Amino acid sequence: MFMRFNKQFKTVFLDLSSASFDLQETVNVILSPSLYWIKKVSLPVKYLRDAKPLLPSLFEDILPYGVYSYTLYKNGDDFFIFAYEDRVILETLSAKGISPAKVNDLYFAQSELDGVEGAIKIDETQSLYVKDGIVVLLPCCWIKESGNLDLETISLSNHRIKLKQFGYIADDKSLYTLATIFSIFILLVVVEFFITSQKVSSTLELKDELFNKYSLKPTMMQNRSMLKEYKNMHSTQIKARECIVSILSLKLKKGQRLSLFSLKGKKLTAEFSGVKKGGETSIENMFKNKKMKFKSTFKKNFWHVEIEF
Repeated sequence: MFMRFNKQFKTVFLDLSSASFDLQETVNVILSPSLYWIKKVSLPVKYLRDAKPLLPSLFEDILPYGVYSYTLYKNGDDFFIFAYEDRVILETLSAKGISPAKVNDLYFAQSELDGVEGAIKIDETQSLYVKDGIVVLLPCCWIKESGNLDLETISLSNHRIKLKQFGYIADDKSLYTLATIFSIFILLVVVEFFITSQKVSSTLELKDELFNKYSLKPTMMQNRSMLKEYKNMHSTQIKARECIVSILSLKLKKGQRLSLFSLKGKKLTAEFSGVKKGGETSIENMFKNKKMKFKSTFKKNFWHVEIEF
């Protein structure tokens, strides 16, 4: 049994294999991965409200038969989506000696323990481990533990859930009222799902049009790589223009003149005639003021300069 004092409530970690708790006070509960299903996904929507109608369909290929609730939260560009059975969690709470009425808040291990390092032992046979950002439950024999779960170091997040069955049982009149409200809610969900589907379809069509119009690569990774290449090329061209303008606008002394000028790759070469040793100082100062990287040497009767950018 693991506990911590969080404000006025203790926190416990609940797993299907947990030993029974001897608790009389109200507690916060962190649910083991054995009590929910999770996926880490990227969705073509911006807001949580737009993603919620999609959750049942995103889980339909993996969930066994049952009545599920769904929730989600966003972390960076990724959505963490959850499916869980309220009945199973309630039965596990009762079986482990925790009255549902004594539960302040419930949390997923994913949101509370995704920052743990290494494998954390929760009992004699199981450990928690973070794999690709997902908190998973593994047999102890599969991996070497780095320590036991210490809830004293955990600060609870805002990603709490409430089980639907916490409410009272309604009478017949209330059930009819709830059924009517639920039917309206289903209609709104269907309409919202249809609107969301249309938005997703429109977004995909717009994406295809843009890709075809500008002859883009089939994947965003390829396009980002191409954009980076063009940005580097643009930066190089700007620096080259600045260097060319600086050299062509030089005010040379009497008898000095630019006799050779060439550009190859990221190197610009210039040769000046009539520049004697010591007479190149003013030109070098101009290069330094403009933070230009250069090398210079005297070759026969010419002052040879190479500028890299």
